[in-house]
Amino acid sequence: MEALLITEDGRSFPCRSFTGSGEVTAEVVFNTGMTGYQEVLTDPSYKGQMVVMTYPLIGNYGTNSEDVESDRIQVSAFILREYQDYPSNFRSNASLAHYLKSGKVMGVDQVDTRAVTRHIRDSGAMRAVISTKSLDPKTIRQKALAAPAMAGQNLAAVVSTNTPYRWVSGKRQFLDPNTEVAGSSMWRNNDAPKVAAFDFGIKYNILRQLEAQGLEVIVVPADTTARTIRQMAPDGIFLSNGPGDPEPVTDAVAAIRELIDYRPLFGICLGHQLLGLALGGKTFKLKFGHRGANQPVKDLRSGRIEITSQNHGFGVDLESMDTDAVEITHMNLNDGTLEGFRHKKLPILAVQYHPEASPGPHDAEYLFHQFKEMVVKEKRASV
Repeated sequence: MEALLITEDGRSFPCRSFTGSGEVTAEVVFNTGMTGYQEVLTDPSYKGQMVVMTYPLIGNYGTNSEDVESDRIQVSAFILREYQDYPSNFRSNASLAHYLKSGKVMGVDQVDTRAVTRHIRDSGAMRAVISTKSLDPKTIRQKALAAPAMAGQNLAAVVSTNTPYRWVSGKRQFLDPNTEVAGSSMWRNNDAPKVAAFDFGIKYNILRQLEAQGLEVIVVPADTTARTIRQMAPDGIFLSNGPGDPEPVTDAVAAIRELIDYRPLFGICLGHQLLGLALGGKTFKLKFGHRGANQPVKDLRSGRIEITSQNHGFGVDLESMDTDAVEITHMNLNDGTLEGFRHKKLPILAVQYHPEASPGPHDAEYLFHQFKEMVVKEKRASV
């Protein structure tokens, strides 16, 4: 079915919908990963965005019920060069088109994705509309211009869980707020270190990694207060990834600021940005963001280069960080942006990228072990 992609600056790209008729408005961004499209689709950090895949052939290994990073498709639309409708993989149980249709998400192909990507690199991520209902560029562009910008939206509140839950053996066990959410009695395993994980758009593989470290994890909503966390009495606190602009997530910044000297803290992606804000830093919107599985990051402590998985459109301003209080630990080798820091006195660790990958390389999985070591050390010191 004929369709049209129009960016807010008036650039038009003809395409074809392989999921039926529709119209969608969102910020258009690109991802450079060669595989992992199902993980991309279900990553909550893509809320409010339509994603262009730069790898030309997508759909060839189908979809399955295991390779998901949340309970639903999160992207607004999926933009491809060539869609493959006949998957070949022993794990596949549905085609990509069927998967997108089941989530009521538009998929388009026959797009010059190289041209779209170059346009975003030159002009920046921007609002766009994909439509099969109208093919008039002027009409569609007006809809893009009328859409809310990504900056200023608290999208973490949209994707976060409303109810706390335990993560046990790869499954969520939701808690009854009336009977189970009762401070320290929420925990079941008296021996395992206990971690309260803020859900700003948390990926399942983060929870898998925390559980693999022997940690008992309870996931809490994004607007959970510092008082509630103290009542839970965890041994450590995790701050998850998530979509959009960190500055409007004011409740979380306030809670983190109160918890800075309470328990060990580990922040990833949006959690990294929120920690930066809580420590007095500033954030800014990147021109076109970092999205893919091949971002080179240098560990300034060891000199080691990590190839990392990333998905973010905002960053922490390096110059705004108080280097008397924090040590800059990681830098992006492509553009010199801040990728990680540690507090010099307190057990606080944060990275901008995704050490859990999924998809992507496993170069940075060691960070979960470092977090566990911080938690165990502080727990022993408090006994």
